[in-house]
Amino acid sequence: MSQIMPIKEFSQRRRRLMEQMAPDSIAIIPSAPERVRNRDVLHPFRQDSDFHYLTGFGEPNAVLVLIPGRETGESVLFCRERNPEKELWDGFLAGPEGAVERYGIDDGFPIADIDEILPGMIEGRSRVYYPLGKDHSFDAQVMDWVQIIRSKVRSGAHPPGEFVALEHLLHDLRLYKSANEIKVMAKAGEISAEAHCRAMKRAGKGGYEYQLEAELIHTFMEHGARSTAYPSIVGSGANGCILHYIENSAPLNEGDLVLIDAGCELECYASDITRTFPVSGTFSEPQRALYEVVLAAQYAAIEAVKPGNHWNHPHQAALNVLTQGLIDLGLIKLGLDEAIEKEAYKPFFMHRTGHWLGLDVHDVGDYKVGDAWRVLEPGMVMTVEPGLYIAPGNMDVEEKWRGIGIRIEDDVVVTREGCRVLTDAAPKTIADIESLMAG
Repeated sequence: MSQIMPIKEFSQRRRRLMEQMAPDSIAIIPSAPERVRNRDVLHPFRQDSDFHYLTGFGEPNAVLVLIPGRETGESVLFCRERNPEKELWDGFLAGPEGAVERYGIDDGFPIADIDEILPGMIEGRSRVYYPLGKDHSFDAQVMDWVQIIRSKVRSGAHPPGEFVALEHLLHDLRLYKSANEIKVMAKAGEISAEAHCRAMKRAGKGGYEYQLEAELIHTFMEHGARSTAYPSIVGSGANGCILHYIENSAPLNEGDLVLIDAGCELECYASDITRTFPVSGTFSEPQRALYEVVLAAQYAAIEAVKPGNHWNHPHQAALNVLTQGLIDLGLIKLGLDEAIEKEAYKPFFMHRTGHWLGLDVHDVGDYKVGDAWRVLEPGMVMTVEPGLYIAPGNMDVEEKWRGIGIRIEDDVVVTREGCRVLTDAAPKTIADIESLMAG
């Protein structure tokens, strides 16, 4: 159960979703399944993000059903029954009664009875909302329930006539974060920022990339964030030029930069921070020159995060600064407009400047509405993460630049006045980084 998010918020989310559903409809949302790691060992369970958003319920083998207008309760949860013998081995189960008492669900049933009960709830409903195509076995189960109803048509049963993907309605709700969600995400950002600071302090001792990763995980868990939000990237030297490098096994060499892209997950909400710093604690002149360009680009992008601007404004702001910086340093030999038109920056900056952030690291929500970029509104949370990567094999640039990879990333929430950075406790100016690493 959530320690920060009040249970009533989950009830309000279910209510908002049901208000958007068609009359005489039903929504069916399954939990995440347990997944085998190897032989009889399971991966640590992580709840499906949509299911968590609507319930806060952290067990597998459960199904949420929403039935607007049902007199005996509009929200129904099918879940495992209490079993003292099983709980002795695997831990506490809420059971159907606990789903009602602890999670604010209107009605609870054993998951073992779902085949007997749910077809009767679907019968007579004109439209079924559920995550189409997400899980083929669940698709088959839904079709089995519908077939049961169709087999009784001659007895007066009415099967549903329409199946609708739930994601369109639900994911638009998830895009706008509440005050409580932002509170959780800010806490996750604080924990992750402290982890980055500890990794910076540890780097001067040398060793290996995985020893910095250990500092991250230790700090996450020390503060109650039991999981990373994604596999941590700890890339030293030329490894910082590999965008999704997760091997984290190379030695930390004097004179190299380290790029760490890492964040914790707190109550299923992700944080996502990238910082780049020198192993020695002091930037070289080429490192410093490129770093200042990336930092200026990030500041420009963050300034463009405000209501009324659209999704692409921060990216374009960062792109202009990065490209001009590459021109000024002699890495691109074109004017700004021509360099952008011809995408001359692409060998050095090949990704977008950010993504939505929330229950998923690359969170749900459309980036365009129709053919137009989505307009930014209060409550949206996004990353801002420009970077420059000079591949070690790039023979078109001077040797002093090769093998330098730099990215700076923060989590930013759109506010009524502009935006708020949730992760600025992690130092990112050269002066602040060098000061922290000097102790």
